[in-house]
Amino acid sequence: MTLPLLVASRREAKRSALLERQLRRYHPHVQGKIRALAMRHTRLADLAASFPALLLALAVPRTALDPARAITRVIDGQSLADAAAAAGIPLWLRRLPPEAFTRPITELPDDELFRRQIANHLPQLPRLAPIWLQSVATVAELAHAPAAVWIARELVRVPPRTDPARLRLVSLWTWFSTQPTTLGHTLIDRRWTPNMQIGSALAAANAWRTMVALHVSLGSQPIADMWLQPGHVAGYHFIPLNSTADIAEEAEAMQNCLRTYGSNLAHNRSRLWSVRRCGQRVATLRIAVQFADPLPSIVELNGIRNTAVPREVWWAARQWLHAHDLLRIDIAQRKWGTAPLDRPTWRAIWRPYWLAKRQIPEWLPLAPSRRVLNAL
Repeated sequence: MTLPLLVASRREAKRSALLERQLRRYHPHVQGKIRALAMRHTRLADLAASFPALLLALAVPRTALDPARAITRVIDGQSLADAAAAAGIPLWLRRLPPEAFTRPITELPDDELFRRQIANHLPQLPRLAPIWLQSVATVAELAHAPAAVWIARELVRVPPRTDPARLRLVSLWTWFSTQPTTLGHTLIDRRWTPNMQIGSALAAANAWRTMVALHVSLGSQPIADMWLQPGHVAGYHFIPLNSTADIAEEAEAMQNCLRTYGSNLAHNRSRLWSVRRCGQRVATLRIAVQFADPLPSIVELNGIRNTAVPREVWWAARQWLHAHDLLRIDIAQRKWGTAPLDRPTWRAIWRPYWLAKRQIPEWLPLAPSRRVLNAL
């Protein structure tokens, strides 16, 4: 073999070895189709190193996208920008490694501002790239582009601890945070801002879901049967917490977890009361049936932040309770999980989102569902 042929042979062997290393970096689920496409032409194979995302998009196109035009552009030697545009792939994906791509690439934001911002938050570690890309795509689709930049930054700043599927709740909360005319917005205690850290955002989103659950559990009408009557004993007033507004106000003032009792109240398991003296909140009282006792009793009586209350508050509460004919109170508890959610409230909360996204997703259906709410 002559020297030029030997050099060419070695160069080709080196190129083949480099291509093989790049192809092996793709996920096994997509590697076969990518290999098949790379074998069609050297310019297509070169994408494994120069633009891994574009090679994936051409080999495993997303639904309703015909990659033929983009493939032709690559083979004809046109610019990567032209080929990426034909494939619907943002150029900022060019800097991501093959490890990032485990499935067809969904539509992603690609305006000038987004490109400048996302460039500052690309993952440096290949092992982080798949969850990073999936999370950015999820939040961009379910919320908006600014939130996608935010999650990109947070996943680079701290190791990811959240399954992308769990980002549905964060995305909903983020979206409603920017929609001040919606019912969902009014239920948010702490709204999303781009400078929030992921831990604070997850806590705020969970608190919002609790408020949503309270409202769809009880609906817009007050609880008709509070079992007991308001009263005044030894200077203490016993005031019913029979609406979502009353419960949320008491929870805020007393810094307790009353907002979590929506399902409990809907299943007729307990009733909540506020104990006040001279107009000031002194304690929060929960009445329920417990253990083998068939009569309603005091199961919780706590001050602010669930602190203990003085004995005289307990004494006043018991006098108030036993002033009722407890034997005549019929507490028919619902079997757990059978209390229906309020359909008008459910639709009032989610309708603006459905309209904005032009779809009613399977994971947020038209019919109210506790399973769906718990899965967020």
